[in-house]
Amino acid sequence: MARKITILVVDDEESVRDSLFNWFTEDGFHVECAENAKKALTMLESGNFDIILADIKMPGMDGLEMLRRIKSLKSNSIVIVMTAFATVDTAVKALKDGAFDYVTKPFDPDDLTHLIRNATKQISLTEENETLKTKIISLENIEDLIGNSEPMRQVLREVESVAQTNSSVIITGESGTGKELVARAIHSNSPRKFFPFVSVHCGALTESLLESELFGHEKGAFTGAMYNRKGRFEMADNGSIFLDEIATISSKMQVELLRVLETKSFMRVGGNKEIVSDFRVICATNRNLKNMVEKGTFREDLFYRLNVMNIQLPPLRDRLEDIPLLVDYFIRKYCTSMNKPLISIDTSALNRLQEFNFPGNIRELENMIERAIVVGNGKKITLKDLPLEKTMITSTVESLDDFEKAFILQILNKYSWNISRTATALKVDRVTLYNKIKKYDLKQVK
Repeated sequence: MARKITILVVDDEESVRDSLFNWFTEDGFHVECAENAKKALTMLESGNFDIILADIKMPGMDGLEMLRRIKSLKSNSIVIVMTAFATVDTAVKALKDGAFDYVTKPFDPDDLTHLIRNATKQISLTEENETLKTKIISLENIEDLIGNSEPMRQVLREVESVAQTNSSVIITGESGTGKELVARAIHSNSPRKFFPFVSVHCGALTESLLESELFGHEKGAFTGAMYNRKGRFEMADNGSIFLDEIATISSKMQVELLRVLETKSFMRVGGNKEIVSDFRVICATNRNLKNMVEKGTFREDLFYRLNVMNIQLPPLRDRLEDIPLLVDYFIRKYCTSMNKPLISIDTSALNRLQEFNFPGNIRELENMIERAIVVGNGKKITLKDLPLEKTMITSTVESLDDFEKAFILQILNKYSWNISRTATALKVDRVTLYNKIKKYDLKQVK
């Protein structure tokens, strides 16, 4: 049932107050009256009104001054001014000061009814938008950070603390620990949450492509530039930009990035117009940037500009008590996406997972559970469904690069080296996959 709209009538003429009170009460509104602006402002301090009808010409404080006072209180009330001295200047002044509309005396019943109806629609739209925003926040938090271990509790505390600031953040941790998920959690809990979250995988692009991707380009800037294109910094205006694998950018890009962070302005490739954008930068890396600074491969000034706040993600082997929660989440996720009945996991299988080293961290665990749901045909995931012993992914992998190489090769072979299907399975784009194949010199065995 729709709530009753409240109206406050402010007029020094008793006959006007009485007629409007009776009129709107009969139409189903809750109506209160005040004989001057001072009393109306006092009433607003103790409660809010949806619509305020205020006369412009009143003894003491006039309607325009009252309007300015109401807006300074940051009231959500819709203000409609009333006047018997209708002039264009008065109306324009009232509208500029924040009035919803104005009406002249003597009132035309149809005009006033239409005006109140429009104001009521505006109130309903505003309330619907607020409800929608609440739902959006709820949806964004469905895939929240999962874990009750102390290392994850510390991460959650840091996310909550840094989210309300505009400071740059570097998220560090091994591959597969969920750095982008943390970046999204920071954004979705910040004042920028209703603006874009723009993600850029720096390691997947060459220097020239990354420059165009970040700053955009003008038509004709280079071969193939057939149209103007916005860059990611421009797209992230009022929102956040996430720069993944920040340690991979070239020295030239480090200089350009430092300038953009200092000025919040840039030019598109091939352009000569300075573009200003208000964005927040969140970065991620699995490398030690301090060591890179000491070796001279990463600029010290850029490092300190980015590293205002640092969040270190723990590897999965340091938070094994979170595995049951993660397993439950992934089971629900993939059973839902595959339209399969919800299953559980056998106790022995879960215990074995909690003994595993997980060099690939959460990404490896997720892949295991997804595979188990695909190949399994029972009501529970058992040890035979988990690739703990019989695949190339084992706890004896000597390095993360070894693991990544073995893992990518396994998925490539699974999909017969179909690049599109493999990229989808790995949750990366085709360019990233091609770069990894080149990096590890992977070959298809015929």
